Amino acid sequence: MPGIAEQRCFNHGQREAVARCLFCAKFFCRECITEHEDRTICAACLRKLTPVPLLKRRGFAGLIRAVQFLAGLLAAWFFFYLIGESLLSLPTSFHEATLWKGNWLEAE
Repeated sequence: MPGIAEQRCFNHGQREAVARCLFCAKFFCRECITEHEDRTICAACLRKLTPVPLLKRRGFAGLIRAVQFLAGLLAAWFFFYLIGESLLSLPTSFHEATLWKGNWLEAE
């Protein structure tokens, strides 16, 4: 097996390799390799090691959207329920339009 001096970067064929990834055993140039927990590792292997954030998981994100939709629907229902209750609490004369028949311009 040739030494590292004869190797080329896996991502950039024109560049010479400076390190080898411990996980995938491929050679990489300075731009493609990084150090993580005192180990040299390529970006692809580092991506595999990092956990996926909870909000980026498909199932959990869908569950959050469903809960947000239901909370919005409940808020809208409650808003219109309160409007309906306030309209029902008005006097009957207001609903029958008798309130408007009064003479508003006369002083008492």
